[in-house]
Amino acid sequence: MERKAYEILQQRLNEIEASHTRLLNHLPGMAYRCVVERSYEYRMIFTSKGCKKILDMTVEEVMSNPTNTVERMTHEEDLALMRTIIHEAIKERKSYETYYRVRLPSDEIRWIWDQGEGVFDEAGKCIYLEGIMMDVTAQKAREHKLRQENTLLRTSVTSTGGLNRIVGTSEAMQKVYSLLLKAAKTNMSVILYGETGVGKDLAAQTIHEMASVKGRYIPVNCAAIPEQLLESEFFGHVKGAFSGATTNRPGYLAAADDGTLFLDEIADLPLNLQVKLLRALEGKSYTPVGSNDVRTSNFRLVSATNQNLSELVKKKAMRADFYYRIHVLPIVLPPLRERRSDIPLLVADYARKKGITKPVPRNVMQRLVKYSWPGNVRELQNTLENYWAFGELVLASETPCPDIFDFAPLTPQEEHSASTPTKTNDAVQTSSADTPGQVYTPAPPADGSLSDAKSKIEMQRILFALEQNNWKKGKTADMLGVTIRTLQRKLKKYNIGRHNAN
Repeated sequence: MERKAYEILQQRLNEIEASHTRLLNHLPGMAYRCVVERSYEYRMIFTSKGCKKILDMTVEEVMSNPTNTVERMTHEEDLALMRTIIHEAIKERKSYETYYRVRLPSDEIRWIWDQGEGVFDEAGKCIYLEGIMMDVTAQKAREHKLRQENTLLRTSVTSTGGLNRIVGTSEAMQKVYSLLLKAAKTNMSVILYGETGVGKDLAAQTIHEMASVKGRYIPVNCAAIPEQLLESEFFGHVKGAFSGATTNRPGYLAAADDGTLFLDEIADLPLNLQVKLLRALEGKSYTPVGSNDVRTSNFRLVSATNQNLSELVKKKAMRADFYYRIHVLPIVLPPLRERRSDIPLLVADYARKKGITKPVPRNVMQRLVKYSWPGNVRELQNTLENYWAFGELVLASETPCPDIFDFAPLTPQEEHSASTPTKTNDAVQTSSADTPGQVYTPAPPADGSLSDAKSKIEMQRILFALEQNNWKKGKTADMLGVTIRTLQRKLKKYNIGRHNAN
């Protein structure tokens, strides 16, 4: 009876072992079990059939000489480190994980990822090592290729005259390139500081392209979006969410999923949107306008500004928690006047893009290098366009821009009053009929400050433009040459509304 029970138990154990072996043989790697002998020698007592894929040896070949089989195949440069990692793990009774190369019987080199742990007896002695090995040669090859590409990229900064599409080899730009490379390797939020025209958008694109993310690059000018549309533009909306929402529309966050969201002029974001965008940054989730469904977007944020954000926080114009969330890796792009040695490179690069083959004369180049460039690279490009078109170098400081209100068209009432001479304290406004083709502005008030006079003229100019465009703010802003956000601030400043039209 006892013998029969023993046989049944033994049969059951054999079935479990056979099932366990079949399972291990179907693993993508090589499962193993070693006996730990004296002086940290390991004798293989089990290996799965995965050894053929990992070590290019059959189970029989591995077991024919099982003592320290893997160590004998380990690359001589990796053996000491591999032993140290396993020995330290045994001492601390922890699992181990290590990478090393092995040399196959064919002399092929293969990378192995080895993870396992010790099995200890009641006395605390390690008696077995059990683990699994995986072939990670392809992964290591990709890592090696990426390192080579980064090395090549770093060296190409000086040999090609820049990084990616950014031009410049000056010391100031070398520091920027180093930070851009660092930013591309991580997923942290980046804030780009710099004056207008230094190329913040190009720097953001460089980070995106070098990061090799699979999503899109979505640039957004925060100052160009009407405040009442900001939430819909960022988070999207569903059909019927508000008047005019005739279809579902994804926003910027949806478009930037698995990519990069670039927010230019981020200082212009209102406080209420900063709160909602902060939640999306921290939780990677958001809710479209008019919907209760939570959406996700795994975007990387790159911001840009020409303002001092810490000062805005002190003035309560920016939330502190939002500032700390976007101000993780700050990168300052130097103005062109601080990297004058890059100007000849920038000129040559822009000429190549425009198909200009005639070189810039030496005396012209000297003037370009000496100029202060308050508009930076954008001003340089516009100046070159003008030079190539008219054959004469004209710098902005030499042709100061007149006040736009000197050329403001008259309102119908002003045209009527201007048709006859109007006496002021000591001046006379001449009729427009007296001098054909000449446009006049209303006479400023005799009393009050110059600032008050300019404000009055500015208010009249805005009112005139609104009337001309049937009070459509977008067209009015275009006519005045300002952003709609600027126009909205002016309307609020002067308390301008439909009531002014009466």
